[in-house]
Amino acid sequence: MKTSDVPEGRRRQWRADRALRPAMRSPGRPDPSRVVQRQFWRLIATGVTTVEASLAVGVSWPVGARWFRHAGGMPLISLAEPSGRYITFEEREEIAILRATSKGVREIARALGRDPGTISRELRRNAATRGGKQEYRATVAQWKAQQASKRPKSAKLLGNDRLREYAQERLSGNVHRLDGRVVAGPQTLPWKGLNKPH
Repeated sequence: MKTSDVPEGRRRQWRADRALRPAMRSPGRPDPSRVVQRQFWRLIATGVTTVEASLAVGVSWPVGARWFRHAGGMPLISLAEPSGRYITFEEREEIAILRATSKGVREIARALGRDPGTISRELRRNAATRGGKQEYRATVAQWKAQQASKRPKSAKLLGNDRLREYAQERLSGNVHRLDGRVVAGPQTLPWKGLNKPH
C-alpha cells in the first residue's frame, strides 16, 4: 500500500509513530522470549548444568552457555512473573491468529480482556514492515517490544531534533499571534520563598 492511498488520519498516526521511535536495525534472529529465559535461570538455580537447562527449555546448548557466560552466572532479568501490565508473547500469538482471521481491534481486545487502544497501539507499533505493508507477526512484535524496552535509553529530547525545538519554543515564554508574530508572554513575579518550610 502506497502512502498516498492511505487515509489522512492514519498517515498522521504513522508520522507520529515514526517521530517517537527511530528505525531499528535488525540484529538477526530474535532472542527467545523472557518466559523461556526465566525458565532457564530457574533451572540453573536448582543446580543443573547449562546444557541440561538449555535443552529443557528448548534452546540450543551454545545459546544457554552464552546466556550464562554473558550474565556472569547471575540472571540479568527479574525471575518474578510479569504483572500483566505488558503484553506477553502468548498474547501476541493470539493477536496474530485473530488478526489473520480478519478480526477487528475491538473483537481482539474483548477476546484478550485488554483495552482496544492497547491492541491498536500494539498492531501499529510492533507490526512487521519489511514488505512495505504492515503485517502483524508475533515473533517480530516480541523482538520490537524487547528492543524498545532495553536500557539504558536515550532521552526523547536528545534523540529527536524536531521535538526538542518544539519543547524549547514552548518553554521560551513567547506567545504567537494568529498571523505568526511573536509577542512576549506575561511577566512572572519573582519567587520570594515566603511559604518555604523551615
